Amino acid sequence: MEDVVIIGSGPAGHTAAIYCARANLRPLMFEGMMAGGIAAGGQLTTTTEVENFPGFPDGIAGSELMMRMRVQSEKHGARIRTETVETVRLGGRPFSVVLEGGESVETKALIVATGATARRLGIAGEERLWQRGISACAVCDGALPLFRNKVLVVVGGGDSAVEEATHLTKYASKVILMHRRDELRASKAMQTRALSNPKIEMAWSTVPLEALGEKMLTGLKVQDVKTAVERTIECGGLFYAIGHVPNTAFLGGQLDLDETGYIRTVPGSARTNIDGVFACGDVQDRKYRQAITAAGSGCAAALDAERFLAEDG
Repeated sequence: MEDVVIIGSGPAGHTAAIYCARANLRPLMFEGMMAGGIAAGGQLTTTTEVENFPGFPDGIAGSELMMRMRVQSEKHGARIRTETVETVRLGGRPFSVVLEGGESVETKALIVATGATARRLGIAGEERLWQRGISACAVCDGALPLFRNKVLVVVGGGDSAVEEATHLTKYASKVILMHRRDELRASKAMQTRALSNPKIEMAWSTVPLEALGEKMLTGLKVQDVKTAVERTIECGGLFYAIGHVPNTAFLGGQLDLDETGYIRTVPGSARTNIDGVFACGDVQDRKYRQAITAAGSGCAAALDAERFLAEDG
């Protein structure tokens, strides 16, 4: 019988593990083995340079940052297993966590920190140039030197796409906002913001076909969806703003989710609709999706879990 099981190993999961371990709860973490197509450590392991995490004025590689968090978790007493959770049984306490191999682990409290996976387009050249000019987070990566004073392309048509395009105008020589339709899905206020910004150029009814460049992105082959005419855009950055998929399928609908699949938590806490189950990080955050906010929510989840177990006797 475990006191606390943590599912997920990004900034939220490891912060929860550190706090739980320091509270003598001996947390057990399942960090996943390519769960959701991402290595243990979550989305940050796919990021080359992190410049906005406090404490690293010169920046730090995403994979190194996650390794340091992992070492810190273990140093304080967290136990980490590199296995993927297949499903959970939350119908009554203790909860059961079922692994892919069939093993079941029982726990008094559960912290879900499985994150969300950025949607990709899967175009030719994407895999080769991912994080070499292609990103899914303008706020995370836009200020990096490789994107400064370059033509940058944002793909998407919603509020997030406009926000990211606007953010990138601080660093780019020009931002091309590319949408497959001839009008944006964003709110009217956001549309006005994009269309009135002199540094944002619209590419209507256009989709990317291929990312160009050997070691770094140098251009983008695109197609007009109405005429099928293809052309090449010279650019130094490609940002996807087409949404994220929260990694909640393994929950089997046992927790309350919002309309886009994110776990609903009680405002001001990490508590879910089931007592003893807590959620933190990007799996419950559709708005900020930053490493530092994920870490903060991991702290909240650990403190909520500790109080729950204390009150439960």
